[in-house]
Amino acid sequence: MRQAQQQLNRGQISRTLSIPSPVMGWNARDPVAEMKPTYAVILDNYFCTPYDVMVRYGYSNFVTGFAGNVNTIASYSPVSGGIKLFASCGASIYDASTLGAVGAAVVSGMTSDKYQHVNMGTAGGNFLLMVNGADKLVGFDGTTWWKDGDGTHDITGVDTATISNISVFGKKVWLIQRNTLKVWYLPTLSIGGAAQSIDFGSLFNRGGYLVAMLDWSLDGGYGMDDYAAFITSEGQVAIYRGYDPSSTTTWALVGQYDIGSPIGKRCMTKYAGDVTIICQDGLAPLSKSLMSSRVNSQEMLTDKIIHVISDYVSQYGSNFGWECCLFPKENMYLLNVPTSSTTSYQLVMNTISGAWSRWIGLNAMCFELHGDNLFFGGNGVVCKAWDTQADNGANINFEGQQAFNYFGSQGQLKQIKMVRPVISTDGAPSVLFGVNTDYDTSQPTGIATFTTSTSAIWDSSTWDSAIWGGDLKIKKDWQSAFGLGYSLAAHMVGSSKNLKMRWASTDYVIEPAGVI
Repeated sequence: MRQAQQQLNRGQISRTLSIPSPVMGWNARDPVAEMKPTYAVILDNYFCTPYDVMVRYGYSNFVTGFAGNVNTIASYSPVSGGIKLFASCGASIYDASTLGAVGAAVVSGMTSDKYQHVNMGTAGGNFLLMVNGADKLVGFDGTTWWKDGDGTHDITGVDTATISNISVFGKKVWLIQRNTLKVWYLPTLSIGGAAQSIDFGSLFNRGGYLVAMLDWSLDGGYGMDDYAAFITSEGQVAIYRGYDPSSTTTWALVGQYDIGSPIGKRCMTKYAGDVTIICQDGLAPLSKSLMSSRVNSQEMLTDKIIHVISDYVSQYGSNFGWECCLFPKENMYLLNVPTSSTTSYQLVMNTISGAWSRWIGLNAMCFELHGDNLFFGGNGVVCKAWDTQADNGANINFEGQQAFNYFGSQGQLKQIKMVRPVISTDGAPSVLFGVNTDYDTSQPTGIATFTTSTSAIWDSSTWDSAIWGGDLKIKKDWQSAFGLGYSLAAHMVGSSKNLKMRWASTDYVIEPAGVI
């Protein structure tokens, strides 16, 4: 007698998995097989927030018509009255405070346009002071420019044409003499007068010359616990405490420390109550230098991208334009990497999460914070950054690839069936989205199709019923995908213009395949 065929209960073998976007940022340090899923192996033209990653904002031309690279931007910020922005190009300095074409030079006949500058306030007013190591010190008092030696605010004792860097510490202006281990300081609360010198020749046993000086405070502010930090071309740092170098009771050496050799004259900047130094090892926090003979790489701000920094220093370390800039309004810390005389990358860190990404397309020679806004100098132009969703009217091209993920079964072969990025946007970006397997980083060939949101039309749609545009809308359409491998990684490539886009997470539908 024929028996009834037993029906097999196969059950569901596909499973859906969700991975957050790479909010921990670009990781160029850890093995690709061991990265946490919220890292990225590629992250270009994104900015990481604590809860998603967003396509970066762009820039617009602010002042145009310069005859070459703008290598210095200086902000004049008085206690009262209007602030001014100045730009140096070629032999001249120009007023770049107003949107439009550049006007006549305010200072001309100079040898170099690569200045270091400070703002200094005294009883006589607020002053902008600029030096370049080739020309006499120039200054601005809010109305008039002057040069050292013209009888306005003369400095004696040192030729300011030999001064390569300038700083303010202890209510004094400090001047670093080019290619020496000698520093000069002016009288308290003065921008002129007789300069006094300190020669560090007997202190720094590795020779070289002084590169930069900056004030450093353990409490993150200014007060009696402020220190003066001097760094040499050989990566030696001397820390002094006090306010009057002419007296041993009010000026003392705290210690001498070794870090990597600094990169460029603009190698030091204040950050989060510390001083960071661009050096061969990355971005070194000065506070960590006090704890060892050389900063451990794990203490570097750039620890997650340490190998990238090393490569960039090897390739581009001699180029002018290395500089750090803090952009507090957007919780950003930018490290400018000049890749040629007209192009650059920016390595950008979120100061809240410490997550890094790389920006391409902002070809900056210098950065300056001016009125809480970020400006940069480029080839023939001063630009305002982070003020639009385009690069001066052009597309912003972005690419992001998440860390490879075994989804809990490292020895199990997997087949990807479907994928969807969860994206919020106020427009229709051009996006290619795919899934890479087993450490492949080639760009995807598929395209993600998002459902177009229909917004209401004024004077035609029904009030209280229609959906009005302007807000970010979630796009989470599934798309077919194919891939076979042990580890999987979402990969997004695209371009956007005049729109916002944020990446929140990625969902996968996968099935187990054979072991081999």
